[in-house]
Amino acid sequence: MELMSTCLLSPLTFFKCLSEDTRLKTLLMLSVKGELCVCDLTDALQLSQPKISRHLADLRKCGLVLDTRKGKWVYYKLHPELPSWALEVITNTAAHNGEYINGPLAKLTCADC
Repeated sequence: MELMSTCLLSPLTFFKCLSEDTRLKTLLMLSVKGELCVCDLTDALQLSQPKISRHLADLRKCGLVLDTRKGKWVYYKLHPELPSWALEVITNTAAHNGEYINGPLAKLTCADC
């Protein structure tokens, strides 16, 4: 996946980035929770840290998420400059498909979730 500017995000690139289960669940969870760290996602999705980090790197390359380091942790959130059509797809998908992400959301163990 090539590094994308959010203003140049094409529908093809967007949907390719969402075409993998872990990446899709991650984006939907971020739309619900606002911000999560890698450790939160490993707990919620029951996957290894390297696997989660690889998927987050893919999402970052697509321009869908932004990361922020806070101490030893890296937190991720939806990119604030996502095109409105892309943000609408993500938020509507999360709002109308709770059964897809409710399990992982319930497994979140972070203190401020």
